[in-house]
Amino acid sequence: MEINMAKVYINEKIKKGHINPELYGNFSEHLGRCIYEGLYVGENSEIPNTNGMRNDVVAALKEMKLPVLRWPGGCFADEYHWKDGIGPKENRKKMINTHWGGVTEDNSFGTHEFFELCEQIGCKTYINGNVGSGTVQEMSEWVEYMTFDGVSPMADLRRKNGREKAWKVDYFGVGNENWGCGGNMTPSYYGNLYRRYQTYVRNYDQKHPIFKVCCGPNAGDTYWTENVLKTCFENAPEWMHGFMDGLSLHYYTLPEDDWSHKGSALDFDDAAWYKTLAKAFKLDELIHKHSTIMDKYDPEKKIGLICDEWGTWYDVEPGTNPGFLYQQSTMRDALVAGLSLNIFNKHCDRVKMANIAQLINVLQAVILTEGPKMLRTPTYHVFHMYKYHQDADLVESYIDGVEQIGEDEKFKVPHLQESASVDKDGVVTITLNNLSIDKAEEVEIAFAECNPKYVSAAILTNDMHAYNTFEDPDKVHEEVFTDYKIENGKIIFTMPACSVVMLRIK
Repeated sequence: MEINMAKVYINEKIKKGHINPELYGNFSEHLGRCIYEGLYVGENSEIPNTNGMRNDVVAALKEMKLPVLRWPGGCFADEYHWKDGIGPKENRKKMINTHWGGVTEDNSFGTHEFFELCEQIGCKTYINGNVGSGTVQEMSEWVEYMTFDGVSPMADLRRKNGREKAWKVDYFGVGNENWGCGGNMTPSYYGNLYRRYQTYVRNYDQKHPIFKVCCGPNAGDTYWTENVLKTCFENAPEWMHGFMDGLSLHYYTLPEDDWSHKGSALDFDDAAWYKTLAKAFKLDELIHKHSTIMDKYDPEKKIGLICDEWGTWYDVEPGTNPGFLYQQSTMRDALVAGLSLNIFNKHCDRVKMANIAQLINVLQAVILTEGPKMLRTPTYHVFHMYKYHQDADLVESYIDGVEQIGEDEKFKVPHLQESASVDKDGVVTITLNNLSIDKAEEVEIAFAECNPKYVSAAILTNDMHAYNTFEDPDKVHEEVFTDYKIENGKIIFTMPACSVVMLRIK
């Protein structure tokens, strides 16, 4: 096997920004088996649960250190009317989920259930409001219902439905994909609607203001970014930075450019491997593009870029409902997750939250379920390995001696990719991805001042097509990595092909 040499330089004294825990967030939509069967099975289910939430799933998400969860969509958010999902379950209205499979939505999972889930996980809450088919009053009353502790019609209604104390809404999205499924709006029209709707997203608890997220662009649509910001900043007080705290960005990684034939999750060749990874790397370019526009309006970076939908999107698994977006997750997805999270880390001065799509049984899920069975996907293990970056400081890092690899000149990727951080205890965390299918990499890590005395490490590696099944749920799993040596203050090891490595250095 051919082995190359790469030198990784870490200057742990130069801090480049703070990595919000929310960069490792997730997204749950009323889509397929994400909510129902995945997260929520109901209080009367034979599957072990607490107040309807699957115990095995909640435990796995706590172990992964899930920091924030986005709900109820997605496209579903702009047809969701929150009052249909409160009160006694037998009285809740049923609706047709027009976006996702045309199935009946019985609204048994609503506002109370979402907050119950987040309380069990111990994560922050990200609510997405309805601008596409909802009213200002509806959105305003939802915020009042959730967050007001005094006497008011909506607070009284919440108490009547069994919740005395107000909840905390950490993030609130004012609409979703309003350039598409959220209303097919122009940027100036949406910008004016955003200004109006966000006015009534009241901060009833001044100690915990709601972080307001404006609907941003689809992938490379800089026209949307420019004109939404222009509209929101027009004649606005400077201190209100366009009436927003965040601007969303949606970008999905498709092996093929045709949405009607995106490519298989399991049946792919070497060229599709590198093409997929190269397309995932476009995140870096997109963040640069949109950040440059944001810098014009917001040079002090008061507004966070919120990448609240990202990940791989393939053709659904054969034999499954095409509206349920169920796909398997291989080592290819693990590498997409690893390189994407490293990109978010390196842009942490502007990117303040990211939410992979989606949590369970949908798209690039971290967990799959089948009846009482549950498994962790390769993507889950990457999130679990990377969790030490949460709330740490990004530090300067770069790699020397890395070649570009791939089958097609248009879809080359670096052999190795990294990010590094230092936590409040002075522990350095380094995450590395070897994107090659078949070439190991000899790696030497050097530090500015750190003299490594103690190293703990983990590795995720396997064949590029490897994935977990309910018959073999641990085929791909992280393992302790000890095959390194420390010489003259440097860490030296061979990094296998198709692998993710995480090192913790004291």
